[in-house]
Amino acid sequence: MVDNRYATALVIGSVLSLLASVYLSVAVGTQHWYQYRSLPPSNDASNASDLRMLREAFVNEVNEVNEKSYSEALFRLNGTLGLWWRCILVPDKPFLSQEPELNMLTECKAFTLPQQFETKYKHPGNDSGEQDILRTYLWRCRFLFPLVSLGLAFLGALIGVCACLCRSITPTLFVGLLHLLAGLCSLATVCCFLAGIDLLHRATEWPVWVDHSMGWSLYLALVSAPLQMMAAALFIWAARSHRKTYTRMTAYRVA
Repeated sequence: MVDNRYATALVIGSVLSLLASVYLSVAVGTQHWYQYRSLPPSNDASNASDLRMLREAFVNEVNEVNEKSYSEALFRLNGTLGLWWRCILVPDKPFLSQEPELNMLTECKAFTLPQQFETKYKHPGNDSGEQDILRTYLWRCRFLFPLVSLGLAFLGALIGVCACLCRSITPTLFVGLLHLLAGLCSLATVCCFLAGIDLLHRATEWPVWVDHSMGWSLYLALVSAPLQMMAAALFIWAARSHRKTYTRMTAYRVA
């Protein structure tokens, strides 16, 4: 039998774990981790031509991805960046259109798996230049850590279901440790992403008049980390407290 206090802790921990997994899954699948807001394009012909070329280069990418090219498109075309997606916001009419109100369209491109493992350089776009090892591994870790976090949460849920079927609370301690590791991986994802973005800004000559900020997808991932850690704390507390109570009851009966 499980005391009501421990059962309540397990239920609350399970709900927190489910919420954290949902938040992190939504964050991984969306592109609003980081967003840029640039000034409206002017009616200058050369400027409109540059923006059109950036859009065409962004849309017509196939396998070869030029980091400098798509980064500049993100900076100048109100782009948003995620773990697996990058998007730009462009008008449905030509940039030189005189219409006061233009409908804006979102055009997105997905990062392929090989692109996630590509090497970064000190000067983006210069493939023959010096490699940026730190930024390369930050880029790779920022998409590996959330997958590891979700995998640990799923493994913990599987072990928890098996523990319920066996009517044993002992494996809950291991479930708590898995959720603790998952929370650390979620937090590491946010840290790696922000550190990589900061290094990209330093390596790229991006316009100072571009406004940039964190998006709601990043905040979802950031919220999922403490939720997983709180779930871990509840699981570990329930397992250890139940074990101590069971040990005292056994000692009392023997005495």
